[in-house]
Amino acid sequence: MKKVIKTVLLPSLISSYAFAIEIKNLSVAVDVAGKQRMFTQRMLKDYAMVGLENHFGNPGEDLKKIMGSFENHLNSLIEFNNDPATEESLKKVKVMWEPIKAALNEPPSKEKAGKMQEDLEALLKQSNEAVGLFAKQTGKTSGEIINISGRQRMLSQRMASLYMLKVWGIDDPQFKTKMTKAMDLYRTSLEKLKKSEMSTPEITALLKKAEKSFMFFEIMNKSSSKFIPTLIYKKSNEMLKDMNTATGLYAAQEK
Repeated sequence: MKKVIKTVLLPSLISSYAFAIEIKNLSVAVDVAGKQRMFTQRMLKDYAMVGLENHFGNPGEDLKKIMGSFENHLNSLIEFNNDPATEESLKKVKVMWEPIKAALNEPPSKEKAGKMQEDLEALLKQSNEAVGLFAKQTGKTSGEIINISGRQRMLSQRMASLYMLKVWGIDDPQFKTKMTKAMDLYRTSLEKLKKSEMSTPEITALLKKAEKSFMFFEIMNKSSSKFIPTLIYKKSNEMLKDMNTATGLYAAQEK
């Protein structure tokens, strides 16, 4: 029988989610592990906003809260898990996280931004492996749907963080490739979720809201005009909020 682990979710991406969480089954573990992917990109977005000296949404405070949430979630997942392969994956995440945490506690700078992006990208990939292993443990297609829905949260922050770095003047020769890949994956995943039998009317309404916000990124990606950081921040948070709620509703279907 799975142990019930309680941890405090620090006020972070969505204030309504700032209460104690329970990892009571594998479906919830997939949801919680999925947030770790999103946190890597949210931290990068906040890092760039602080570097830009843009205070919209209080990114400096948000960064601290997300760092705390990432660590709390990681410890809870490690304690909950009893699968050897997943344990190994989570250990790698923990090892990678320590130097990144130290670097994030230093003032953001353009000189360090490229390295920070690379390190958080590597942490994202390792976190993604852990989510996949938790989803595999469920042995159900529902695990994959929760995984895909949770990944949408990450993609909303990934698109925003890429734009923030561009606005900041960080040269990334792979910017266009990364952005196109993230947008294509978001679009195809959204279609898959809309067709899923797990998508209740309530979830479908949230998917439509997220799709409407996503259109902003599609329009902006085709525009040659200057990007507006505050608008990017706002729209990405709206997408995140809707997909976070949807992912929780998918996970709640598994008792």
